[in-house]
Amino acid sequence: MREEFEKLAVAGKIEGRQVEPLVQLTTSGFCSHRSWGFGRIKTVDTVFARFTIDFPGKAGHAMDLAFAAESLKPIPKEHILARKAADLDGLRQMAALHHLDLIKVVINSYSGQATLDQIQQVLVPDVIRDDWKKWWATAKQEMQKDGHFVVPVKKTAPIEYQSEETSLLDRLVADFRAAKGLKARLTVAQEFTRSDIDLANRETAAKEIINLLNADIPSHMRTQAAVALEAIFARDDLAELAKLTPTPGEITAAQVWNQDGVRFAALMEAVPAAKHRRTLESFKAAQPERWSEMLRSALNTVSAKLCKEFAVMLANDGKLNELKETMARLISQHGASSELLLWLGKERSDDFADILGPQVFRAMITAMERDQFNEKRSSRLREFMLADQELIADLTASADLEVIKDLTRALQLSTVFDDMDKRSLLARIVKRHPSVQSLVSGEQTKQDAVLHVSWESLERRKGEYTELVQKKIPANSKEIAVARSYGDLRENHEYKAAKEMQKVLMRRKEELEAQLTRARGTDFTGARTDVVSIGTIVHATNLDSRGSEIFTVLGAWDFDADKNIISYLTPIGQAMLNRKAGEEVEAEVDGARHRHRIDKIEAFKLAS
Repeated sequence: MREEFEKLAVAGKIEGRQVEPLVQLTTSGFCSHRSWGFGRIKTVDTVFARFTIDFPGKAGHAMDLAFAAESLKPIPKEHILARKAADLDGLRQMAALHHLDLIKVVINSYSGQATLDQIQQVLVPDVIRDDWKKWWATAKQEMQKDGHFVVPVKKTAPIEYQSEETSLLDRLVADFRAAKGLKARLTVAQEFTRSDIDLANRETAAKEIINLLNADIPSHMRTQAAVALEAIFARDDLAELAKLTPTPGEITAAQVWNQDGVRFAALMEAVPAAKHRRTLESFKAAQPERWSEMLRSALNTVSAKLCKEFAVMLANDGKLNELKETMARLISQHGASSELLLWLGKERSDDFADILGPQVFRAMITAMERDQFNEKRSSRLREFMLADQELIADLTASADLEVIKDLTRALQLSTVFDDMDKRSLLARIVKRHPSVQSLVSGEQTKQDAVLHVSWESLERRKGEYTELVQKKIPANSKEIAVARSYGDLRENHEYKAAKEMQKVLMRRKEELEAQLTRARGTDFTGARTDVVSIGTIVHATNLDSRGSEIFTVLGAWDFDADKNIISYLTPIGQAMLNRKAGEEVEAEVDGARHRHRIDKIEAFKLAS
């Protein structure tokens, strides 16, 4: 096409300096525009001096050749973008079978180096349509083995391809020597350890790295104890890997822990999460008499992640009861931190069934109110409470009605939730405990929902409720915790039985709450006797047998067949209510029709 472009230049349709860029564009067939992105040149029209180019969202776009020469950048056919346009299936097959060839194409497309973000952006989702993280983990391992790729420790640094192969051992040693500061050297040392299966002649390199780590550890022991511990762990791992004996006089983890001025909680927070377990084990070994007490003392000052690690270590060492005692005290005194409550809320395992309850919900509100000036901590707990749809139901399941009302009022008055979030949480309480609906909405219970009951039956029902929430449910929670400790829940019949009983108890609790909310006690004085009402004795004739019968119509929960006492809610009671003497009534009992004539109505009087 050069000749045709030169003719256009002679004719004055383009400038002479534009010939070469146009030749490059035509030869490659692909281009990029700073606003429209990648384009594929479809046709070249030398008569009208224009290209036809397909851009994303601008297929068949016509562009003047002179403008194209100034505004377009040619994309080589080997470039990853060009290959995606020309042979996407081929790239997908390469991605499946030849990871390194694909990465090499991407890196060469960006002048020999490309960041992880660049590689992911250009390959996902067009080329790699499945699990990118899994694909990249495999590809990264292959790059580290290959020797042509330089994979930096820092994720934001570019990955490079070198034509000359460098062994992984040589690269790691060079990286370690070039690393500035102990923290940077630790990263390389840890990579050295993880790559042990591919390292040859590692003993000499390990010795060099261990010597340099030992030289750095003393200067960090006091000022950066967490970094010193990491270095000690890395050193010990390298020594084990290379089968080297410890260097005489080297600093141990116990020495770091036992030095004056070490702040346990602060040091633990400074250690990366991946090293929490190992750091705790080193502390336990260094402080065999005090470690348990120290963990429980620090429980209320550390992050939720560390709370979990502390709990696991204490439980594994048979100190679960001591842990629960500490937590119960903090919760009951409303001193539990947001992070401790966040972990406990997320955990909610049966191990803590006897701790989890309405007091935890109240403690959460208190902690957030206390942490309003520490927004990071309070917001984490707040976001969790809003996101976990079952949290409130689980925490208030064993609460009695008055406690639930108190929690509802506390939530209504709290300033840590905005109105919309507060309404959402209140709705969850109402869903689990419909009896507080009127408290939330401000509406009184409808009259037709009231249950008229005798004071005696009301006290019996209250007694049943009190025994349920104060004895049976807590006892069941303890049974669950104990049964769970037996292990293997699939074959744990005690655990399954306890969980089934929990469902039964909770259903009965809901029933009693609903009933007690509607109940209104009465001694039946002042009952109307011109019609049958609650608190009257009815003398009637059975129209089928022609015999006389007496019915004492009392409260919703009153029944005594020997004394002819019936509830006003029974079919016969409902049929007789508000009917006068001389009227006939009919009711169905157990599928049979019963007809009676009301002969006389008199007031019921409690026995003195």
